[in-house]
Amino acid sequence: MTRRGLAAALTVLLCTVLPYNMSIGAAPRARKPVTHTVVIEGTSFTPQILTVKIGDSVVWTNKDPFSHTATSSAGGFDSRGIAAGNTWKYNAAKKGDFSYICTYHTTMKGRLVVR
Repeated sequence: MTRRGLAAALTVLLCTVLPYNMSIGAAPRARKPVTHTVVIEGTSFTPQILTVKIGDSVVWTNKDPFSHTATSSAGGFDSRGIAAGNTWKYNAAKKGDFSYICTYHTTMKGRLVVR
């Protein structure tokens, strides 16, 4: 096989093996942050357990007719009062497993896992 033939065969092989959006030496594309929602309704957090990645945001939306909080037991975050019909946004900046409660209604519990 000639050098030209070998180069052509190698090119075909690489084009078959590499994904179409990558090239040799190209850096992988950065992941865009995602916004997740936790709904507060019926004195509960839904979903009760949420797993997100660093850089993602979580928005708590209060659909109850009274205020709630989303307060981490370990001090990772504290929404303070989220009035009826309002929201509160948290940007997940560090990894961890954060259990949280509503300080007004301590039977309301949730968990945010940041990977």
